[in-house]
Amino acid sequence: MKKHLTLLATAALTASPLMAQDLTVTSFGGAYGAAQMEHMIEPFMKETGVNVLFEDYGGGVAEMKAQVEAGNILWDVVDVEVIDLERACAEGYLEVIDQSTLPPGDDGVAAADDFIPDALANECGVGNIVWSIVFATNTENGEGPQTIEEFFDVETFPGNRGLRKRPQVNMEWALIADGVAPEDVYEVLATEEGQARAFAKLGTIKENIVWYDSWSQAPVLLNDGGATMVQSANGRIFAAIQEGSPFEIVWDSHVYDLDVWAIMKGTEKMDLAMEFIKSATRTVPLSGMEDVAYGPTRRSAQALLSDEVKANLPTAHLDAGLKADGIFWADYGESLGEKFNEWLLQ
Repeated sequence: MKKHLTLLATAALTASPLMAQDLTVTSFGGAYGAAQMEHMIEPFMKETGVNVLFEDYGGGVAEMKAQVEAGNILWDVVDVEVIDLERACAEGYLEVIDQSTLPPGDDGVAAADDFIPDALANECGVGNIVWSIVFATNTENGEGPQTIEEFFDVETFPGNRGLRKRPQVNMEWALIADGVAPEDVYEVLATEEGQARAFAKLGTIKENIVWYDSWSQAPVLLNDGGATMVQSANGRIFAAIQEGSPFEIVWDSHVYDLDVWAIMKGTEKMDLAMEFIKSATRTVPLSGMEDVAYGPTRRSAQALLSDEVKANLPTAHLDAGLKADGIFWADYGESLGEKFNEWLLQ
């Protein structure tokens, strides 16, 4: 009993500077959010006594922009897809992070050398996972498409396609399906002709598209028959497969990227937010994202994974994929978003 009281007293002394504080952390929910809760958020709360309010959003920059422009900051830390990070940082929705304060890996390697290069490429974020947008089919429906060209072939493969309602990835896939080499996609998409070509290709399946807003909807559509194939974050489908769903992940033309932890511009809890990011991006917490088949951004975390786990990660399939270009989407995201919304209404 005496030892137990001593441990409690020590924990209280350690956590006292931060105790009784709330921190709002926003991410994507689902199995991904559950993994973050288990491996990042709960350990941080236990270590510090801070109460983390964990919220979901659907991605993009709209909600960040609205909070900053209104001067009403509701979030402190936010999980941001790198495809949106360049714009969010450049337009002043996120704070600059002092990456030099990140702790070394558990093997003693300095953070600057332990993180993969893309993880610290933007001053507003610290890499959290390597993930990918894939498409998936329900094997109970028989042989499904195996290439992105077949995904767009409604005659050979009839049925609805579930797609996230935003231009990112859909535009890239349309051009690849129309014959553009992956390495040329962003060069072509930067032109008026290339954009028109992408919209025209999307138009060939428009009547077969079921649009959704949140990644959580993708496996639901595939499971209940709302779509015969869906675009999805790879971890969502992996989690469903682990739970027994008869799904197949197709890696052809997957678009891979990173997510980062970032800090909302104007938060009153900048120091506390940074403490959370330091904790969440240590070696062991990052290795826990293997639960949802997302690759850790520290080499020391990768070293903790088995070969069997590594085979299910996007990093095992990079030769079949395309790296999302965050700089392109920072430059063209707003204009293509407007064109995309206009196209939806046509």
